Amino acid sequence: MKRQLSDEDAAFRQRMREFFTTQVPEDIRTRWAAGAEEGMDDLIRRSQQLLNANGLAVPGWPKEWGGQDWSTLQRQIWHEEMQAASVPPPLAFNANMVGPVIAAFGSEEQKQRFLPATANLDIWWCQGFSEPDAGSDLASLRTTAVREGDEYVVNGQKTWTTLGQYADWIFALVRTDPKAPKKQMGISFLLIDMLTPGITVRPIQLIDGGHEVNEVFFENVRVPADQLVGEENKGWDYAKFLLGNERVGVAPVGSIKRKLADAKTYAASIATPTGTLLDDPLLAARIAELETEVMALDLTVLRVAANSKDGKPDPASSILKLRGSQLQQDVLELIVDIAGPMGLQWAAGDELPGWATHSTPTYLNFRKASIYGGSNEVQRQIISGGILGLKG
Repeated sequence: MKRQLSDEDAAFRQRMREFFTTQVPEDIRTRWAAGAEEGMDDLIRRSQQLLNANGLAVPGWPKEWGGQDWSTLQRQIWHEEMQAASVPPPLAFNANMVGPVIAAFGSEEQKQRFLPATANLDIWWCQGFSEPDAGSDLASLRTTAVREGDEYVVNGQKTWTTLGQYADWIFALVRTDPKAPKKQMGISFLLIDMLTPGITVRPIQLIDGGHEVNEVFFENVRVPADQLVGEENKGWDYAKFLLGNERVGVAPVGSIKRKLADAKTYAASIATPTGTLLDDPLLAARIAELETEVMALDLTVLRVAANSKDGKPDPASSILKLRGSQLQQDVLELIVDIAGPMGLQWAAGDELPGWATHSTPTYLNFRKASIYGGSNEVQRQIISGGILGLKG
């Protein structure tokens, strides 16, 4: 069965493609495509502020706060074209997580104070959810917030705080009622300035040698009570709402397509006795198989986005998350194999191409894709029970 976009959506795709490829400066897109680590925060900030100035940073928000009246399918097209053009996406913590929570549950004062700055990345947010003993079982978190007059006093630790080294503020789940009958019922959602006395950020070095995540410690940190979002002890409800937004666009089709095209270019640049590595029949067959799989994923993503109702993700998004993370890792593994021995040298140098020395660290870094946004094991459980109706 042939599937294609409507004339309206095809025109929308063309508008997005033209904007991302002509209006976003080439230096931003080139450095982002190369996996720049130095100045990454500047690239993200410049990109988001440009997108926000053109109404393209937070399309899923309410219109009065910068959102767009787009369909779920159009949001998916926007997301895919941005990835394909190698444009740094809006910071997820701002655009997909805390912004929608404040818009939906925050006070009017909080909306006025935080939403414009959040959309424009004048405030850089990080997420304070996971703890050393509360990851998959997040409701077991132990960071406490005790009310003292007009303040909460926060003590505890968060971990795996992505890009926390750049953050101005952190949105955190804290335990405000340790005696609640269910552990999910005693949790609140606090907004905390990272410059507040008593906060310590400690880097965690990853397997690729990079610094992307952190531990954050709270020692008698005093937080104004007006920085509580919504009602006290209702934070679990807001967290579930946030995680639903986090899983929008879970299959990075645009990025996978771009990386697969890059892989073919890299293979064509490596000479062999009979031509180039791209001429090798086994490698060509592997690339063709991946291209077929990516095409199937792309069509499925569009179908699922088109079938989403009332802004709610289709349950099949779990399939997209699972397959998308697998294909992303498969394509990055392909690039490592194309690099061959060159991929063993991680430090960039004049004697080796940058893509080759960057291939292995990138592959290792993206092993995380099968964990965040709901691990692939969790997605299989959702698929088996919620979609296939199987009982364990």
